[in-house]
Amino acid sequence: MEATRKKTTTFNIVMVGLSAALICIAGPFAIPIPFSPVPISLIPLAIYITAFLLEWKLCGLSTVIYLLLGMVGLPVFSGFSGGLAKLAGPTGGYLIGFIFTALICGFFVTKFDKIYMYVTGMVLGIIIAYLFGTVWFTIQQDTNFITALSLCVIPYLPGDVIKIVIAVLVGPILKKRIAKLSI
Repeated sequence: MEATRKKTTTFNIVMVGLSAALICIAGPFAIPIPFSPVPISLIPLAIYITAFLLEWKLCGLSTVIYLLLGMVGLPVFSGFSGGLAKLAGPTGGYLIGFIFTALICGFFVTKFDKIYMYVTGMVLGIIIAYLFGTVWFTIQQDTNFITALSLCVIPYLPGDVIKIVIAVLVGPILKKRIAKLSI
């Protein structure tokens, strides 16, 4: 019994580390957009995939680890940047909002076994990240909410749909394969 528990704990630690690494890899490869300080990012896709690999609390933990690594200066944020200034800057609210994205997505993937519920969790999760980020952006840039939405949210919605579709297609396959490894 103790050996099984130890293996599960070790397995979870490894999976959290790998999931944080996946987010760290996705973070720097962001595409800048000329009209917005918010780049197109693969972080949501990495978080969606992580939601299939981990139980919801661990999914949130992997995202916190990613943010802590970036906060101490590792170049895991967009454009291979890092440091506390990035979190305090105009995109910091989106980065912090990703913690809640991970928790919400992870919860829906952990608790439900239906594709429409996965999609619901991902949509709710990204809405929360957008809410955090947009409010933060309006404060940082001293602008109104509608302007912030038009600069930082609306142009990204088609890409978010694509990321959700990819995650829903790939995530369940990975989930099944990873489940076989943990036994």
